[in-house]
Amino acid sequence: MTELALITLASLLAGCIDAIVGGGGLILVPALFATYPTATPATLFGTNKGAAIWGTMLAAWRYARRVELRWGTWLPAIGAALAGSLLGAWAVTTIDARPLRIALPFVLLALLLYTLARKDMGQSHAPRHAPGRERLLACTVGLAIGFYDGLFGPGTGSFFVFLFVRLLGFDFLHASAAAKLMNTATNASALALFAATGNIWWGVALLLAAANMVGSVIGTHLALKKGAGFVRWVFIGVVALLIGKTGLDAWRLI
Repeated sequence: MTELALITLASLLAGCIDAIVGGGGLILVPALFATYPTATPATLFGTNKGAAIWGTMLAAWRYARRVELRWGTWLPAIGAALAGSLLGAWAVTTIDARPLRIALPFVLLALLLYTLARKDMGQSHAPRHAPGRERLLACTVGLAIGFYDGLFGPGTGSFFVFLFVRLLGFDFLHASAAAKLMNTATNASALALFAATGNIWWGVALLLAAANMVGSVIGTHLALKKGAGFVRWVFIGVVALLIGKTGLDAWRLI
């Protein structure tokens, strides 16, 4: 009972962080592995997706009500992200992801240093492209990062946020809102795969989903209230944690 309470709390915190800028898996996935050390990894990852997708969808809906986005851009981009995620999941069976695991912490470090050096980046919302070009760029990002999410996954939300800020001229708040839409698509793809293979504990996942949604409400409230500057600093913190986590994983592979 105590263990269930701890992973429920972890799911709430994960939903809060995920709603602000992504990276909730940094909290919930290790909590699941610590609580159920004898379970198969696929089941724990599937249970995580079964919980997290509901908080992500709720965050996407709440952002969509308050943050202006061009739906002519984002509906095709969501489709591209879904297609990319499915391709990535298929590629897992044919591509060795070990080199990507080793390179990832260095890519994230470059992303972090760039964000820290450009203190004005993402502070103001100034989309720099006409609708057609914005749509093309958003679909390209959706396809590429969706593929990465299906193939490997860590840092997907951070990559979405960074690229929307850097390529589209969004502030961190609008970029996070758009990232939630894309993450919902890629998470749905992964969830369908885990469900089809029976790798979800639905009883646990539904309990964690309720907590994740509570956390999502808290996170979106904080992001909308405090704005792009707050989201930027949470983004920096999450990327720093990702560097530590993926760096440790890469060290074990060398």
